[in-house]
Amino acid sequence: MRSLFLIGFTWISLTCASAYADRDVERKALAGIVHELEELQTLIDRAEQAADGDARIRFRYDWLRQDLERVRSGIQEHIDAPHNEPRAVKPLRGDYRR
Repeated sequence: MRSLFLIGFTWISLTCASAYADRDVERKALAGIVHELEELQTLIDRAEQAADGDARIRFRYDWLRQDLERVRSGIQEHIDAPHNEPRAVKPLRGDYRR
């Protein structure tokens, strides 16, 4: 949960400061977010291992991983893109309960 808070805080800070940020500073901050998203995989794995497999309502870890990968991929594409080009964005699933 601490990592989620850090990601959220970083995202809000980046959003507020993005108009004034130097492109290299922005890229470094975005790279930090990508790194945090990759680190979340360990926490997700632990939570999934601790989950009750017999529960009536189960959390969809696979959907969470897909959404986080979409976010990570989108950020990485922005970091790697030579120009700011509009692109289609796939919607997040958002509902992780079944």
